[in-house]
Amino acid sequence: MIEQTIFANASLILHDQVVRGALVVKDGVIAGIDQGSNVPNGAIDLGGDFLAPGLVELHTDNLERHLSPRPKVDWPYRAAILAHDRELAGTGITTVFDAIRVGSIVSGSSKRYGKYARRMAGEILGMRSAGLLRISHHIHLRAEICSETLVDELAEFTPEDRIGIVSMMDHTPGQRQFADLSKFETYVRGKYTFGDQEYLDYVDFLYGLQAKFGSSHEAATVLAAQHLGAALASHDDTTAEQVVTSQAYGVTLAEFPTTVAAANACHIHGIATIMGAPNLIRGGSHSGNVAAAELAELDRLDILSSDYVPSGLLMAAVQLGDLWNDLPRGMATVTSQPAKAVGLTDRGTLREGQRADLVRFMKLEGTPVLKETWSDGERVF
Repeated sequence: MIEQTIFANASLILHDQVVRGALVVKDGVIAGIDQGSNVPNGAIDLGGDFLAPGLVELHTDNLERHLSPRPKVDWPYRAAILAHDRELAGTGITTVFDAIRVGSIVSGSSKRYGKYARRMAGEILGMRSAGLLRISHHIHLRAEICSETLVDELAEFTPEDRIGIVSMMDHTPGQRQFADLSKFETYVRGKYTFGDQEYLDYVDFLYGLQAKFGSSHEAATVLAAQHLGAALASHDDTTAEQVVTSQAYGVTLAEFPTTVAAANACHIHGIATIMGAPNLIRGGSHSGNVAAAELAELDRLDILSSDYVPSGLLMAAVQLGDLWNDLPRGMATVTSQPAKAVGLTDRGTLREGQRADLVRFMKLEGTPVLKETWSDGERVF
């Protein structure tokens, strides 16, 4: 028996316009779109609320927050995954690339952290196969260049894991995200309560890791992305020269470029620019880097990521729509644009044949209020 649902009297956010109409879903797929405010018998009357494609998240650290809800507290993996999954469904995210760190620090006196990526990815993939997750989960490997075990950890993954994204992360102080050392000190000492000498020793230790492993770890990450068939992303590009290097590596996504110069270079070289929703909502970067709004005004912002605040993704997309006076364009940064960037052609727009990943929301004085989320035609929030 074919299962059919009709969402009527909705403000449908299409790829280029917002129209009042009805959307028909059959067996988890969009089967038709009609214009008008008519409500057929048996249809769900949305009362003019917005209906948009489900949100596509390419980079979120939210899972790690559930894994470690307090300093030095480890939470069971499956419980953390389930909580993370339910939270994202409640923010309108229907496709997520869970960012999992690869590369650990196992020596030194401060801030050691061990490996967990292979086990975590296995748990996510297993739960996905068993149908235990409400939304569509994919894997994003965050390759920590400034670590000790990156090469061995990357080798634990194979093409059968269907890794979606591999990103190169170099958090060595004094460059990229933390070009301003004072911002790095504020962040690290606030998070880890280092004393004066402990902080200085930690910085020296990181410099040593970068000098020893930086080049070889970058090369290993590029090869791993090629082997796994994953999209390759750079992280915190600061200069045009770094972007040129990224292009030579085969990078197609630039996560959180820190300057206008880097964003301009990405645009020139055809690399999609991802900026953080919290940056846009807060009006600036917490690290003192370029503001997302500035890049949006320069037409140098292609995709938004919730980064560390899942609920910020829809809010920032609507805010971008207001900034550009173009709600479909703002919503595209969290739907069709990220889907296209990772080769997901079955979602991200409201059109026939697409997955019925949907979000219903209204606006309250400019702020979106999420009412319902559907993933693959099933209501998950």
